[in-house]
Amino acid sequence: MTNLILAGLGGCVGAMARVGLNGAIARAMDRAGFWSAFPIATFCVNALGSLLIGFLLALNLTQSLRIFFVAGALGGFTTFSTFSYDTLQLLLAREFAIGVLNAVLSVCACMLFCYAGLLAGRALAG
Repeated sequence: MTNLILAGLGGCVGAMARVGLNGAIARAMDRAGFWSAFPIATFCVNALGSLLIGFLLALNLTQSLRIFFVAGALGGFTTFSTFSYDTLQLLLAREFAIGVLNAVLSVCACMLFCYAGLLAGRALAG
């Protein structure tokens, strides 16, 4: 039961962080007068989530912290379903180049961010 509560609380924190970051990115892009069909907010959230999961998993967290942060917070924060929907919408709108770019860039960049986080976490953990 404790693990379910930890995952739920973490998921709540992660989901709120995701909504907050998406909103902040959208406002920043509006202020800058920047618009793009590329789903930049989703990309940023997934890249940051990938960096954080690599970092956190390198720290040898206790099981409780791992459940809270990795399964809960990052599970609620990252947006694979949104990434999938955004990419599908681009393809259905015949924005093939942007759709493929989103798919390839998201997967490759998120793997690199995850690796960078892992290296940073290992360096911090000693």
